[in-house]
Amino acid sequence: MILRKWDDLPEYLKNESVRYYYSHLSKKKLSLAMKRLFDIIVAVFMLILLAPLFVIISIMIKMDSKGPVLFRQTRVTQYGRHFKIFKFRTMIHNAEKSGTQVTVNNDQRVTKVGKFLRKYRLDEIPQLLNILAGDMSFVGTRPEVIKYVEHYNDEMLATLLLPAGVTSETSIRYKDEEKILTDIDDVDRAYIEIVLPEKMKINLKSIKEFSFFNDIKTMLRTVLAVIKK
Repeated sequence: MILRKWDDLPEYLKNESVRYYYSHLSKKKLSLAMKRLFDIIVAVFMLILLAPLFVIISIMIKMDSKGPVLFRQTRVTQYGRHFKIFKFRTMIHNAEKSGTQVTVNNDQRVTKVGKFLRKYRLDEIPQLLNILAGDMSFVGTRPEVIKYVEHYNDEMLATLLLPAGVTSETSIRYKDEEKILTDIDDVDRAYIEIVLPEKMKINLKSIKEFSFFNDIKTMLRTVLAVIKK
């Protein structure tokens, strides 16, 4: 994983707030290289190991509700690049047409199998393909949809210096985000004005403290959080 030269960054990322985080990451070239190598090796290993589980989950989804096995949605990753994220479908087909892009607690759009997959984060497994493609990393800021990224302030844009992640410190602390947004009339507004800024504080702190070994610790903490849940 090689960090672009400052002059090669998209123009909208070249602000003084982003430069602060860029300066820190530019000193972490070895950790960035180890991070990408780790992503490739572990993603390949897990895809082979979990192949039978892919088949089982796919069958469960098809038997539970109509629609495709995989859910694909445009998200934003490193340098503001758009990509299609892969997840096992946990909602009714075309769920986005009947509600917000944020899921709330007891969301009626979530299927029976979907509830199980979400509880143990099994819906995230297909993102191994995104990791191999270089769109994502095991650890990093969770990729947001375009309309939420449009509300980033100058400092928040610094999270786009690295690839989006499957998990992060924010993911662990906000594992019950759906409950936080329950019984709120305007979910999108609450997410943009309340939840997103708080999550970004944690994401930005993680960039300040970035190292390959901190990534490993975050992955281990994620596994423990899922098991505990």
